[in-house]
Amino acid sequence: MRLISVNVSLAREIVHEGRRIRTGIFKTPVAGRVTVRRLGLEGDQQADLRVHGGPFMAVYAYDIESYRWWEEQLVDSFPPGHFGENLTVEGMTDDLVHVGDVFAIGDTVLQVTQPRLPCFKLGARMGDPGFPKRFLAAGRLGFYLRVLHDGTVGAGDAIVRTELGEGRMTVHRIARLRKKDTHDLEGARQALDIESLSPTWREEFEERLADAGVSSDAG
Repeated sequence: MRLISVNVSLAREIVHEGRRIRTGIFKTPVAGRVTVRRLGLEGDQQADLRVHGGPFMAVYAYDIESYRWWEEQLVDSFPPGHFGENLTVEGMTDDLVHVGDVFAIGDTVLQVTQPRLPCFKLGARMGDPGFPKRFLAAGRLGFYLRVLHDGTVGAGDAIVRTELGEGRMTVHRIARLRKKDTHDLEGARQALDIESLSPTWREEFEERLADAGVSSDAG
């Protein structure tokens, strides 16, 4: 596993479908080493902190293998950062990474907390308002991480998995539980056993079980 690119951006205003929006999705690669702290990368900014950022969504990673897949689908090529990710990574597809996995990159330690769910701003970035639905349907979402230990990262760094997530539930699997396999209550209960799962996703599964009259306790 390897870090291909580190990407950041400040928030900016753009016009999308006739209205002005503020977004930090237009990320571009940066050279050298970048400091990573509890709330994200130095020089990076999230525009809407209600749905982006915070300790459980401090860093977003997307794999280069999905870039290649999208380039085939869209007959186009894209620079790192185009999907709004901070870290463009290699060998870390959604079916290989688990929620709760801990990774060391340089002297930084990060933990996977949840998959990404696309919002309309990805459509603005791609110049296609319908692209978020297509992105979600493709199941190539990438994932958010929290920062367990501050440090620096740089393109070319090796990425080492130092811990496997509790339950070994992949990013792909837990994303399906949230958006497609909504009747899989046992899967929702298993997801709640992952201590590192972000609060927003935990709340979703807790509400699902409560609505079905099912206890969230494994016993």
